[in-house]
Amino acid sequence: MLQAGIVGLPNVGKSTLFNAVTRSRKAEAANYPFCTIDPNVGVVTVPDPRLEVLGKISKTQKIVPAAIEFVDIAGLVKGASEGAGLGNQFLANIREVDAIVQVVRCFENDDIIHELGSVDPLRDIEIINSELLLADLAALDKRKASREKKAKTGDKEAKAEVALIDAIYPHLDAGKPALTAELSAEERRLLREFFLLTSKPTIFACNVAEAELGAATKDPDSHPFVSKVRKYAAETHGAEAVVISARIEEEMIDLEADEAKLFLEDLGVEDSGVSALIRAVYHLLGLRTYLTTGVKETRAWTIPAGAKAPRAAGVIHSDFERGFIAAEVVSYDVLTELGSHAAAKEAGKLRIEGKEYVVQDGDVVEFRFNV
Repeated sequence: MLQAGIVGLPNVGKSTLFNAVTRSRKAEAANYPFCTIDPNVGVVTVPDPRLEVLGKISKTQKIVPAAIEFVDIAGLVKGASEGAGLGNQFLANIREVDAIVQVVRCFENDDIIHELGSVDPLRDIEIINSELLLADLAALDKRKASREKKAKTGDKEAKAEVALIDAIYPHLDAGKPALTAELSAEERRLLREFFLLTSKPTIFACNVAEAELGAATKDPDSHPFVSKVRKYAAETHGAEAVVISARIEEEMIDLEADEAKLFLEDLGVEDSGVSALIRAVYHLLGLRTYLTTGVKETRAWTIPAGAKAPRAAGVIHSDFERGFIAAEVVSYDVLTELGSHAAAKEAGKLRIEGKEYVVQDGDVVEFRFNV
């Protein structure tokens, strides 16, 4: 299962957000640095209202949503790339995740100590990014030193790695993440083997005060801190910034769905910021969902974007992929509009797709196979 790591400076709301995302109280959220040392890991279901609708159509007995893992990683401080604070452990934990959720403090509160004594979201982001970049530059230096000898003997792979390091080093040295470097498909494939921290897809979670959530959600650019983060994220990472209030989300952990909805409505918010964040991270990880539905079960199945029908079938069972014949496909929108598989078939909307079909997010699928 793919993982997203929650990172940020101490006391920005990482552990509070982790508790909200995982609907648990596994992570200690305290008003002092490094209250998280060993990373907490939680499986998170991906909110998908399509499942409930399909479940009603099929009169299903069980609903199974898609899931990903979130990891709450210790707070980083300036100098982490040189071992300051819990730097080495922090960086090692980030290296193991597939995407980064960088929590940015966008609220003022004298009762919650900021590591640097004031609230400045862009400064905080730059500290995190600088430490990741410095760690990557050190890793490239080390890798190049170990590959140059082999390259001189004519080793093609070593020569390719040295050439890639020489090409990407100035990009990182200029303060730009590896993710934004212009590389060929082959260079991008080779770069994955370097496990650079700044090559991981990133999303920014703007943690706002409870009283500011409604206005910031409706018009993010009306919030001075959120506006700055959104602009920075787009310009430097080509990334998204999501508005959340970790404290409010944590307060809703023990509420039933109807109660949580009323609670948010009272705050002037239509949807949970955590729900939006989870869905955004799911797509950030390059994941898509196809759906199956019947009386016994309605389920969301996770596939990588661009997966063809046999590979998608293999997510259910390897026999489905090995003996794949065809896929019966109807889009969720069409199926819910017409009301049933039978109606979709009568309307000519139920398609038979072969091995080269790329399964789309929201496809409702039934596979034919023979082993």
